[in-house]
Amino acid sequence: MTALAPYLSTFLREHLPKERRASQHTCEAYAQSFQLLLCFAAGRLKLKPAKIEIEQLDPPLILAFLEHLENKRGNTARTRNARLAAINAFFRFLEYRVPSCLDQSRRIHAIPMKKTDQAIIGYLTREELQALLDAPDPKSFSGIRDRAMLHLAFAAGLRVSELVNLRLDQIGSQPTASVHILGKGRRERVLPLWKETAVVTKAWLKIRPASSAPELFLNARAQAMTRSGFEYILSKHVAVAARTVPALATKHVSPHVLRHTCAMHTLRATRDVRKVSLWLGHASLQSTEVYLRADPSEKLEALAAMAPPMLKPGRFRAPDKLLAMLSTAGHTPDYAE
Repeated sequence: MTALAPYLSTFLREHLPKERRASQHTCEAYAQSFQLLLCFAAGRLKLKPAKIEIEQLDPPLILAFLEHLENKRGNTARTRNARLAAINAFFRFLEYRVPSCLDQSRRIHAIPMKKTDQAIIGYLTREELQALLDAPDPKSFSGIRDRAMLHLAFAAGLRVSELVNLRLDQIGSQPTASVHILGKGRRERVLPLWKETAVVTKAWLKIRPASSAPELFLNARAQAMTRSGFEYILSKHVAVAARTVPALATKHVSPHVLRHTCAMHTLRATRDVRKVSLWLGHASLQSTEVYLRADPSEKLEALAAMAPPMLKPGRFRAPDKLLAMLSTAGHTPDYAE
């Protein structure tokens, strides 16, 4: 039997951040996945987590854990797949370090990912967005900061992690106002800022308190803004904006909805999905195609460009006895006739 703890520690502290150069968010997500797995396994095996052996994490236990995530914790199939991806990555790490676990690793890799629903993305209309951007008080300290955060999140299509990790040295002013973003997958992009966004960002820089934190946006304690902090700020201003535009009260406005809103507005302005992909920092156009499905104008143009087919009414008649049998094989006979 092989102890799990030292290999898991090396995987999270050495392999992911140093050998794979995984981001801090990836390391934290993987650590959370194994925290859940080991707590589940400890209860099932009646052991302390530190005493669990690698061989005890067999496919039946992994399957039971995945079922526990969905049925007991109420996680979606997408979250279940993310936990399974973390487990698969760890066992790939073990394959050449613990050869005796190779067969166990292959059986775990054989556990299939679940198919997930691809829902239509949510976004804000121009009226809803304007009400949200106008919600912060431009005369208060927090209002100036919040307005700059909302403008940047929308104008640059920032993920919430990109927004809260944005540093002072990533804001440029020469020759034009711009923002340098280090995005997901270590992909960098430089985006020009609209005049309104540049104005509210400069207004925040003028009153930003001195702090040892290099991040652009600070909380009330002059420390770096957190994800939960921005989510709270956003929900507060959505509630204010809903008084002007009641439709906002029926929408779930998360930080990522601002990114979706940027994408949809850019798509309608440029009519070019490639420019949307570059603006958002997507790895491929496949990630951007979701906005084409959400934009009704694309479908209306396609509908207008095609003439309706002129179909002659009639019924299919099988030219062969075998085809005739197959065409009726799936029908349940109506015994009332």
